[in-house]
Amino acid sequence: MLTALLRREGQVVNHKRVLRLMREDNLLSLRRKKYVFTTDSRHNWPIYPNLARHATLTGMNQLWVADITFIRLGSEFIYLAVVLDAYSRRVIGWKLGRTLHAELAIGALHMALSQRKWKAEGLIHHSDQGVQYASSEYTETLQRCEIQISMSRRGNPYDNARAERFMRTLKEEEVHGTDYRDLEDARSRIGEFLEQVYNRQRLHSALRYLTPEEFEQANEGRGSDGTDGSGGKPTTGLPPLPQTLEIPPGFPHSHGSAAAYP
Repeated sequence: MLTALLRREGQVVNHKRVLRLMREDNLLSLRRKKYVFTTDSRHNWPIYPNLARHATLTGMNQLWVADITFIRLGSEFIYLAVVLDAYSRRVIGWKLGRTLHAELAIGALHMALSQRKWKAEGLIHHSDQGVQYASSEYTETLQRCEIQISMSRRGNPYDNARAERFMRTLKEEEVHGTDYRDLEDARSRIGEFLEQVYNRQRLHSALRYLTPEEFEQANEGRGSDGTDGSGGKPTTGLPPLPQTLEIPPGFPHSHGSAAAYP
């Protein structure tokens, strides 16, 4: 990715040279800390079938993925809930708080609903089986919006690989290199990373080395939102990327779900 970024800025550089220079400056290794599980699937709420596992995406607002992770402050843990558009990888909803109550996930969902348009019954929402996502308040919100509910199999993080990969990126590129003073400082700095860096500056190999915002602009009109009256048919921009579930290289096995990457 760094090689692609340098080339965008007009630098003529080979990826092997970039790798060598990074290795010489000790920029390759980031020690991972012990992770904490944030998924509690021991509940009596209904569990929904996995509708996302074999989905092939052709546009925005066809599949949203949701997840929760923890962030360690000096004397406490705080928690981040996010909602991503799986096609563009864009963060469309997030909320940071001190508890894992359902209100955390619902806050991120409400932000996503306020920022996006979608066609009734044309959108799948996928998450793990955590109590926050299975709660009546969360599922009833989705049902009122006519959004289909999908959940991963228990203990299988691969089913929500896009969200898991995002959490890994967040921890490696923002959280692990930052000392937050308190919740408000974390909210400000993480919000800036999500909105300004991740959505608008960070290049993604899966998006042909575009940012999520650039990719959505290039594919405007694709998907289930129908904003251009095309019914989701291609109108402008790049041809759609076939995006089926991928397993990133080095993706660790886990018996947990939501917070696989502290």
